[in-house]
Amino acid sequence: MPGLKERPTAGRKSDEAARDGTTAHVPTHATPTQDQAKHWMKTHRTMIASGTSSIFSALAPMFSVTLVRTTSFSIYQRAKYKYSAAIGKATGGDEPLVVVNRPGSTPTVATMACFGAAGATAGALITTVACPFELTKMSAQISTLMANRSLSSMDDPLVRSSYEQKGTFKTAKNIIVNRGLAGMYSGFRFHLLRDTIGTTIYFTTYESTKQMLVKIQKSNSPTSPLSVALAGGFCGLVSWACIYPIDTAKTHYQRNCLSVPKGQPVKTPKIEFFNRKMYSGIGVSMTRSCLINTIFFSSFEFIKKEINTLPDPAVMVEPVV
Repeated sequence: MPGLKERPTAGRKSDEAARDGTTAHVPTHATPTQDQAKHWMKTHRTMIASGTSSIFSALAPMFSVTLVRTTSFSIYQRAKYKYSAAIGKATGGDEPLVVVNRPGSTPTVATMACFGAAGATAGALITTVACPFELTKMSAQISTLMANRSLSSMDDPLVRSSYEQKGTFKTAKNIIVNRGLAGMYSGFRFHLLRDTIGTTIYFTTYESTKQMLVKIQKSNSPTSPLSVALAGGFCGLVSWACIYPIDTAKTHYQRNCLSVPKGQPVKTPKIEFFNRKMYSGIGVSMTRSCLINTIFFSSFEFIKKEINTLPDPAVMVEPVV
């Protein structure tokens, strides 16, 4: 068209370059070479593998908490019925669970003993599973802090490698390599004390508070939704308030164990219930525990009620063909 400059096409450029004896320039991004393709595939495979590993590392603590919580409640439920039957047989009266489910009833020594014993059993048994998980989780959480600390013990490359950000499973592997299998149970005595006492208070407070609230509401259901929600939140507050100094001592001891090489003496902290320093951060922990347990017990009782309404396969009559 007149007045406009015609743009040369790629074919014309190539012809002109051929006539001039020069080589036309082709952008490298237009046709990737074999090496570029291999590099691209290798990079993206690494990114995908790294992303998958990060996802599993992030989900591992969630799976561990789910496993511990599920196992703990399963043990508690079984133990509760066992202790209830034993107390009823020993006293010659109604079983504690029969009393609790009776409308208008109030907590008794027998009911509280039943729930407390079942809670203590669940807490003591679950410690063998929970201790390694919590130690690994804590080690991963303080990895950056501990790796950058200017402690003489952290000069040991084996100790320092345990705190690099390697994910949950690699962190656990490093602890076992550097400290042995027993290293996964560092602070076990503190953990056992915390979980046994804490779970005893936890379930006793929940069951007794729920029973009292049901009576106040004059509800015929022992699992009134409002009573369950309030009792769940309250038991989270009470249990954490009682065991927080023990948990603080456990955390300090496990941190000390992880920050010194194997074989060196570890300073054992004291449990001081009247020391304000032992309650650092309790407000956040209690708030979180209250909200989580409100939701958890509401869901737990609802699902349990739905399961109990299902027909028993053992007594179902098969249809006549």
